[in-house]
Amino acid sequence: MRVWVDITDPSHVLLFAPVVRRLEGEGHTVTVTARRFAQTELLLKRYGLRAVITGHHRGSGLAARVVGLAGRTAHLIASARQGEFDVAVGHDANDLALAAWTLGIPQLAVLDDERPSRSRHLNLRLVDAVAAPDAIPLARLHRLGVGPEKVLRFAGFKEEYYLYDFEPDTQVLEQIGVTGRRIVGVVRPANAALPNYSARARTVDHLLSELAGTRNLTLVVIPRSDEQRQHFLGLGLKNVVVPGEAVDGLSLIAAADFVVGTGRVMMREAAAIGTPAYTLSTEPPGAVDERLIAERRLRQAASAADVVTRKKDTRTAPNPPRDPQLFVDQILALARRRHAGSRLDRLL
Repeated sequence: MRVWVDITDPSHVLLFAPVVRRLEGEGHTVTVTARRFAQTELLLKRYGLRAVITGHHRGSGLAARVVGLAGRTAHLIASARQGEFDVAVGHDANDLALAAWTLGIPQLAVLDDERPSRSRHLNLRLVDAVAAPDAIPLARLHRLGVGPEKVLRFAGFKEEYYLYDFEPDTQVLEQIGVTGRRIVGVVRPANAALPNYSARARTVDHLLSELAGTRNLTLVVIPRSDEQRQHFLGLGLKNVVVPGEAVDGLSLIAAADFVVGTGRVMMREAAAIGTPAYTLSTEPPGAVDERLIAERRLRQAASAADVVTRKKDTRTAPNPPRDPQLFVDQILALARRRHAGSRLDRLL
């Protein structure tokens, strides 16, 4: 089979890397396209994925997003015309949905958040199948235009799958200058492209200032850009480390005693690894996060007082990781369904 994988966000690299490796290991030909955004290219290199870089993030404003969508969709169509792909797969992305739909390529979208948006109302109607966590009620998917015939359910959440064969680097703290038996907290600031970024940034700054003087505590801030790195360095807070180079985030989460932030992906990674995770987000959570909060694997925090600053309990093992072969099988099943339909058409 000829498989097209499209990546539009750094976190998608982690999800699709084991899927690409397994597809290629089974003898399939995989072409990866990727959008230039944040640390996507760095992670592609780290995980050994060769990708055609197509388009870049143009900002969060509506006009910029429309221009970016139109431009990247056109580039994807042009580059994919000669690919003769049997199936395409991406993570809830408009540009791939439009391009694959235009070219008549069956496509699978991986979804982990069912909260309504303009983009989801568009792309989920164009795709042929949607892989969604079983935490998301079918009624919520239906409101996005996804009928039950399109839904492929999977247990847990995607971060548990790409952590299947994860082996943490036990030297990660020493590499960034954190030694001894100190309590370590990881702080992940908000994505600057998100709405209400200024309010989210102030929340993180306030938390850092509250926690920075805590006895025997080191806070490691993982910035999303050089601008954020310079901002946090400029705060001059005691016992706050801002790594100068890209750090192995998953190993850092595994070594930390807690993780706190306003986003979703790193919080879920912490929950999957078994490190206490605190979300500062004030938005209503999606179904996956609702379940994690109910299970106490993710906790909501309004201030530093809600964060437990102590060494984590390592006696309780995290939930076992889930096999990403599930996504490989879903991709190939969609491709075979297309071929079966083509043979039936010829017979008729």
